[in-house]
Amino acid sequence: MGILASIVFGLIAGALAKFIMPGNDPGGFIGVQLGFNDVTGFDVRSFVIAIVGTLILLFDYRLLKKA
Repeated sequence: MGILASIVFGLIAGALAKFIMPGNDPGGFIGVQLGFNDVTGFDVRSFVIAIVGTLILLFDYRLLKKA
C-alpha cells in the first residue's frame, strides 16, 4: 500500500472509530506521563513525539509478528 493510501486509510479508520466511540479523549497520554506537556495543537515538538511513539509501536508490532 502506498504512503498516500495508508494515510487516507488511517484517517478513515480513525474517523470511524471516533464515530463509534465519541467522547473527549486526551491526546498524548504517554508523552504526558514521560513529563512532556499535554498535546494541545500542532507544533514541531508534538509532531516529533508522535513520530517517536509511532516508531515504538511499529517496533513492538514487528517483534510480536516474529514470535
